[in-house]
Amino acid sequence: MSGKERPDNQILVEAGSNVNPSSGQITVGEGAVPFAERVWKITIISALFFLLFHQELFKLFKTWGTANESHGMLIPAFSLYFIYQGRHRLRETKGSPLYAGLLVMLFSLVGYFMSLQYRIGYSRPLMMIVMIGGLVLFLGGWPIFRLVWLPVLFLVFAIKLPGGLHEKLTIPMREMASAVASVILNALPGVKCEATGVLIQGLHTFRQGTELVKEPFSLNVAEACSGMRLLRTFVALGVAMAYLEYRPLVHRVILLFSTIPIAILCNMLRVLLTGLVHLYIGPQYAQGTLHTIMGMVMLLVAFGLYGGIAWILNNLYEEEEEEEVLVVSRFTEPEGKRE
Repeated sequence: MSGKERPDNQILVEAGSNVNPSSGQITVGEGAVPFAERVWKITIISALFFLLFHQELFKLFKTWGTANESHGMLIPAFSLYFIYQGRHRLRETKGSPLYAGLLVMLFSLVGYFMSLQYRIGYSRPLMMIVMIGGLVLFLGGWPIFRLVWLPVLFLVFAIKLPGGLHEKLTIPMREMASAVASVILNALPGVKCEATGVLIQGLHTFRQGTELVKEPFSLNVAEACSGMRLLRTFVALGVAMAYLEYRPLVHRVILLFSTIPIAILCNMLRVLLTGLVHLYIGPQYAQGTLHTIMGMVMLLVAFGLYGGIAWILNNLYEEEEEEEVLVVSRFTEPEGKRE
């Protein structure tokens, strides 16, 4: 019988249970919670949570249906996967109720109803996340909360940024992308252009048969080309990879913060490619399906750059294996000659 097989009469016992050797009776230990009890507790809490926040949940699902926020539907799945990865530690950890969680839950309720009264849209889904954190803190205490705080906080990536903050972040990114693209386009033969804010205007001179054609062109780095979607998606994936991979803390921090310049660089490349397609293939191809494909290609490039940085970190140094040296004293007599 192999090591993975078990006899038919062997009973799997849940962690935290006790077995009486004489009678074989199984009793649930002090720290264990019966499976049925866990199920109905989770069911009741989930139902109450849905009744309280069902309007915001429906709004989130509707927001995730748009192109710029479609990544949001994957965030809860990643959070659940994080918890699944740490399921063994959660089973071994004994939690105890902490009444400070009630204060967090009360703060969430007050903040939610105030945001409804004063029509503050962004704080409503945030209060849902605060409520989840308060529930974990109240039911499991600090031992459980310290194991699941990141999966709970990770849900922030599923929330759409406020309009004012989104605009303040996207406009500098759009201007930076247009400035870099105009510099590179000016290096091409027959192209002369300049960037004014998010607009690239210039003249493309080329020969068509025997005639010299001077064609003006204009490129507008729209909000969809700001790179914010790529930045948010890639930062979220960077957090996920840093959490799931077993690396030194310094490596995780470097990989996490490298996602920001990688996303900005890839968006600049996307704007540049759009300009090249506009000039040399046709303006009608610089939008629509081809434009979407270029965005997907840039995501693959971003993953490649991220993987390259991870490879460099892995090969910065090699751990030397410690060799065990057996030291034998020359004054020690063989065992056979000892009396």
